[in-house]
Amino acid sequence: METRTGYLSVLVFTAGATTLGMELSASRLLEPVFGNNQLVWAALIGLILLYLAVGAWLGGRLADRYPRQRELDLVVSLAALGVALVPLLSTPILRLAATGIQGFVPGLLAGSLLAVLLLFSVPGILLGTVSPWAVRLALADLAHAGQAAGRLYALSTAGSLVGTFVPVLWLIPTIGTRWTFYVLALAPLLVVSLGSRRQPYRWAPALALVAVLLLALLTRPGLAVRSGWDDGASGTLLYEDESLYNYIAVRQWGSERHLKLNDGIGIHSVYHPESTLSQGIWDYFLLPPLFNPPPALPTPSDQVLLIGLAAGTVSGLLTDIYGPMPITGVELDPEILEVGRRYFQMERPNLTAVAADGRRWLLQQPAEARWRYIAIDAYRPPYIPFHLTTVEFFQLVRSHLTEDGVVAVNVGRTAHNFALVDALAATLAQVFPQVYIIDEPGPPDTLGNSLVVATVQPTRLGYFAQNVAALPTSLPPDFLAFAAAAVTQARPATPPADTPTFTDDRAPVERIVHSIVLDFFRGR
Repeated sequence: METRTGYLSVLVFTAGATTLGMELSASRLLEPVFGNNQLVWAALIGLILLYLAVGAWLGGRLADRYPRQRELDLVVSLAALGVALVPLLSTPILRLAATGIQGFVPGLLAGSLLAVLLLFSVPGILLGTVSPWAVRLALADLAHAGQAAGRLYALSTAGSLVGTFVPVLWLIPTIGTRWTFYVLALAPLLVVSLGSRRQPYRWAPALALVAVLLLALLTRPGLAVRSGWDDGASGTLLYEDESLYNYIAVRQWGSERHLKLNDGIGIHSVYHPESTLSQGIWDYFLLPPLFNPPPALPTPSDQVLLIGLAAGTVSGLLTDIYGPMPITGVELDPEILEVGRRYFQMERPNLTAVAADGRRWLLQQPAEARWRYIAIDAYRPPYIPFHLTTVEFFQLVRSHLTEDGVVAVNVGRTAHNFALVDALAATLAQVFPQVYIIDEPGPPDTLGNSLVVATVQPTRLGYFAQNVAALPTSLPPDFLAFAAAAVTQARPATPPADTPTFTDDRAPVERIVHSIVLDFFRGR
């Protein structure tokens, strides 16, 4: 009985770790296509809890009908196989989901999300049977039933704690998402194989263990789950990897390179060695200092802070156009910084790259630290981190700007729905006297961008046109032409009266983004 009790203790601990590890790893599986937002997390957590509830009910019934170790071991083996098959079976479904996003097919997108989540139903339900079944087997006498149940449920919860932290802090960054699922599957299979080594059915868990090992050995560690999706239409794949925060890919067409993160649609950095400008929203970050009273031409002595450095496109543009001004770039993901240095010529002597959360890093800076220009490009299409959109955050930004300082934020929109742009403008207006918007032109059937600009001192829109007209002719001609065209794209921010302002307590960024996406799907 002591041996069996010890075995059951290890089994429930391992099952708890596998369950939570699967849930955390599932988020990494879904995030590249569906994003990291509350809707996806609610669906994931809600369905996992549903599966565990069904599993607990089923486990109680099975325990009374089959109060033996054999059936429990076989069910755990099946659950582990289900965990191992998740990344394999999800790959074609996620490919369909990516197609749905690229083609803006909402039915395909929603169906793919549901299908992926249903993949977790079998392992989730079967793992949910372990604790009640183990309690039934551990009951030597009713006098100690409560003690036995409490011990096993405590061990299950302790295992869940391990399953929460180990994949996030070690497994996924070290070996990738796919191999993390294999490790989570191998753990209970190893326990069951050892626990049943003297049983006549020992071949079943051993066979499952060998199958998962073979599946794992056929997949090199760190191979991204998205590997092999490229059909050649999105450039040559130069690099891909999974970091603690992102799925990272670098693609190339001729001499042009793009940095893509997660969903594969939004481009986060570009490298055009044969062009002065980036041909994208990054070029607009050259313009905000020109909204100050003339003359307002940036100089090499101006201090600049970039929150959302990515692979250094904006820092490179500022350096090429205005000279080697001191630039501090903050990027959450240190691996992206390494990619920038390796593939995007980010090695500029005037650039200081910092791996940190932008707001947290800014909070840690001394009160006397000042920048003339703070640019915020932490946009992850179609979302933007809410803590970089609030009144409190922009008050922090204001406290670190010079008296002639300016801040600019990249914001997503459609051709007709400017709800998020208006909300950011209304929020900035709570802190800064003047707010402007530059709308990047683009096809009406795609998601677009606007740059929201705010100045510390009172300004007028006419200052922008005056400063553009006074730009030195020694600057690159394509930049001069771009700046002249942007004068017609700039406007004062006039958000509707009912536009919400974002605070740390209430910032419905995701709700607004969801409405934008739905309107886009409806053709509005």
